[in-house]
Amino acid sequence: MDIPVNSKEHRRRKEMRKKGLCMAATLLAAAIFCSGCSTDTSPSGNTTVGQQSSAAQTGETVKKETDTSSEKEAPAQDGGNKIVNVSDYLIGYSQLANTGTYRIAETNSMKDEAEKRGFKLIVTDAQDNTAKQVSDVEDLIAQNIDLLILSPREFEGLETALQTAKENSVPVILVDRLAKGEAGVDYVTYIATDFVWEGQAAGEWLKDKTGGTCNIIELTGTVGSSSAQDRATGFAGVVDQNEGMKIIASQTGNFERSEGQKVMENLLQAHGGEVDAVFCHNDQMALGAVQAIKAAGYKPNEDILVIGIDGEMDSFKSVIAGEMSATVVSSPMYGPITFDTVEKILAGQEVPEQTIMEGVVVDAGNAQENMELAY
Repeated sequence: MDIPVNSKEHRRRKEMRKKGLCMAATLLAAAIFCSGCSTDTSPSGNTTVGQQSSAAQTGETVKKETDTSSEKEAPAQDGGNKIVNVSDYLIGYSQLANTGTYRIAETNSMKDEAEKRGFKLIVTDAQDNTAKQVSDVEDLIAQNIDLLILSPREFEGLETALQTAKENSVPVILVDRLAKGEAGVDYVTYIATDFVWEGQAAGEWLKDKTGGTCNIIELTGTVGSSSAQDRATGFAGVVDQNEGMKIIASQTGNFERSEGQKVMENLLQAHGGEVDAVFCHNDQMALGAVQAIKAAGYKPNEDILVIGIDGEMDSFKSVIAGEMSATVVSSPMYGPITFDTVEKILAGQEVPEQTIMEGVVVDAGNAQENMELAY
């Protein structure tokens, strides 16, 4: 029998679950503190966010999930074999924006997985506005959610939202981007790809392609986001080690195709024939840059190399067509691994402080064989 979301009986059950989650969260924080556990699937086996890992090798296999296990049977169970009735739990997902191929795919992955497992899921769209995302989180908590999944717009600026969740005993999973705080204290765990590695992999590919001599334009992502900061850090690490590689201009395109195209048009007017390559923090800006390069009378991938990050289907097609030069796959399909983690937390099981998923560099040499990675 379905219990109305705002009924007295529903609130009573919620309060009972909250008390249980408080105890689980306390035990979890203690376990994390003692073990310092961290799950990492990067090639070197020791990559953490904010550190550089070894360079990517073209053709490397993407490992979709860190915590592999046998096929799950819902509902989940805790260590004492108690059944977690997933339909009793209300999950909130605060998405930073629901525009663009990547974000739409990520949101749909969450919705599909929640439906598949029987969870009730409320999704909000911050519309690329940090203040609105804080408000969205507060609204979700006011609706008595049992757990919050948060894809932060910026690294800083969400402290109030995390504090509100903590005060209301709502466990938080950070997905795709990091927010300022401490694992086990301000949030339970962080699930993402290795942004530093992605920037480094793009730089290593470009170094190998050009022999370490090239003038580069960099189109960066949203200012203040952990993905933009870390991808820039990884790429700059390669450039700094190669005297012949120079970033002659860097400007944000806010992860958007149209803005990336406009910024590239302006930078080509200023730098013209100096440019050998453009590194874009995502594929949307890379695809926009391709259009700007063509409009300026240059040939993308011949006159100017173009490399992006994400692994969109359009970017795969562009690589195969000989326009984009390469892309670093950074999958948005977080639904399965996120809800694996949701079930473990609700069942009182331990989860790692972070889960880092591997990527792969795709270019003309391996794009066709890796088409299943595109989205």
